[in-house]
Amino acid sequence: MSMHIETLVEDSSAEKLLQVLLPQFLGPQGEPHTWRVHADKGLGRIPQGLATKADPAKRILLDQLPRLLRGYGRTPGIDAVVVVLDADKRDCAAFLAELKAAADACDSASDTLFRLAIEELEAWYLGDRDALLAAYPRVKLDVLGKYVQDSACDTWELLADAVHSGGSAAIKKAGWPLPGQVKHEWAEKIGPFMVPERNISPSFGKLRDGLRRLVGGRSTVPAPSKCGDLPQICILVTLAGALPWSERCSLAVSCAPSSRVRLLGRTRWNR
Repeated sequence: MSMHIETLVEDSSAEKLLQVLLPQFLGPQGEPHTWRVHADKGLGRIPQGLATKADPAKRILLDQLPRLLRGYGRTPGIDAVVVVLDADKRDCAAFLAELKAAADACDSASDTLFRLAIEELEAWYLGDRDALLAAYPRVKLDVLGKYVQDSACDTWELLADAVHSGGSAAIKKAGWPLPGQVKHEWAEKIGPFMVPERNISPSFGKLRDGLRRLVGGRSTVPAPSKCGDLPQICILVTLAGALPWSERCSLAVSCAPSSRVRLLGRTRWNR
C-alpha cells in the first residue's frame, strides 16, 4: 500500500539534504510512496491560541504550522505529515510536547511525525565521518576530534571551523548571504555520500527509523545516490539546536516524553 507524504522543513538547505536522503529512507519516488518537501524561511514560534495571524508569504514555519496542519488534515490523499526542525537552544522535551499539542488540537493528517536535529542539522553531517571525509578530504581532524555527537556546542560553527577556509569567524564576518550559501554547499557536497545505516547521530537515527516505521517497512531502500525525489509526507523538520542539556535532549528525542503512538489522535509522537 502506497503513502503520500508532505514534508515541512525550516530552510532550503534542509530541503536539499532531504531530497538526497528520503529515497534512501523510503525507496524511489513513486515506488510505491510519493512525497514533497516544502522549505520555509525560518522557524518562528507556534502562535498563542493556535490562531495564525502572520503573513503566509513570509513563510515562517511555526508561525504557519496550525494553518498548515488543519489544511493537510482536510486534504484527501495526504497520508502523513512529517515536521523536521532544529532544536537550537530549546528544551527538547518541552518543545516536542508543544508541537504534539498543536498537532492534536489541529486535527492534522492521518499521521504527524515530529523529528528534531540535535542541536542543528549539521550534527547529521558530523554523524557520518566517512561522508564528511569524502566530501572534504582536507577536513581538520583536530577540530572534528573535539565534537561530541549531538551535543550543544554551536554545531554549524564547529563544522565550519573544520572544513571552511577561515572557519566560522570568516563566515560571520562576511555576513549574509554567505552562511546560507555555505550550508547549501554542505548539503550538496556531503549529502550524496551519506549512508543512513552508518550515521551515529541519535537524532538522525530517529528520523530514519521513524520514517521507515511510518511506511510500515514496505520500502525497498536503494544504495546511496546523488539525487532523488521526495515522497509526499508532510515533514516538519525540527532540528534540536544548541541545547546545554545534550543527554536530556537525546533522551527526549529517543523516548521521552513521547514514546507512545496516539492512534486515536493520529499523531506519531517522536516514536
